[in-house]
Amino acid sequence: MFLSLFLISYLTFAAKVDTLLTHSEVMNKEIKAVVITPDLYTGEKAMPVVYLLHGYSGNYANWINNVPQLRQLVDLYQFIIVCPDGGFGSWYFDSPADETFQYETYVATELVGLIDQQYKTIKTKKGRAITGLSMGGHGALYLAFRHQDVFGAAGSMSGGVDIRPFPNNWDLAKRLGSFAEHADLWEKYTVINMLHLLEPNKLALIIDCGTEDFFFQVNEKLHHTLMERNIAHDYITRPGAHNWNYWSNSVTYQLLFMHHFFAGK
Repeated sequence: MFLSLFLISYLTFAAKVDTLLTHSEVMNKEIKAVVITPDLYTGEKAMPVVYLLHGYSGNYANWINNVPQLRQLVDLYQFIIVCPDGGFGSWYFDSPADETFQYETYVATELVGLIDQQYKTIKTKKGRAITGLSMGGHGALYLAFRHQDVFGAAGSMSGGVDIRPFPNNWDLAKRLGSFAEHADLWEKYTVINMLHLLEPNKLALIIDCGTEDFFFQVNEKLHHTLMERNIAHDYITRPGAHNWNYWSNSVTYQLLFMHHFFAGK
């Protein structure tokens, strides 16, 4: 009986969690990332990769620490998850106001290249997806919209998909300059204004936000704007606030969506 329980436990948590130290040339610093590889990963068969971004004030370890069932999902779907460190309030773009925050280049170019070098991955957009929560939801859509040659699918959970209503929050003014003085940058860097970049049927999209979330209204607006432009996407809302209870549930839908994308469904 003890042996049976041990084997079940082992099979359930067979995925491997590593902390990878990466180097960013553009920012000239070392940056950590969590890499979760499934039980069957041997380095022989190429696997798809999901890049999973943390929120404001978070770090590379937030996802695995708060949602340990990611190990089981990686084993179930047989893809790799990479959780990069996005800095404190980077919003995952190359800041025009602070040259030490160049996280678009880091994630979409440097980190993707490094992961493709160090792991056996599918090295095309058909094998790459990106999603995240809050600031990371904005970041995932921002990076995917601007790098449709890199990512084939993108998602957002409780994402700050329109930053303009929040001019005094989350270090945005440090990255873009004040809204009063640099409104043009705020218009340029907000996701909801970037839909013109989307090419038809080139990016699979899933957007998710709780009805009690302070980002709910901007997500509703993004959804309706996508509908008006006839841009295909999955949109999920349900009761929930801006917290890990919601995201630990939300990520299961996001990763199922990515699994279907990788499978060509």
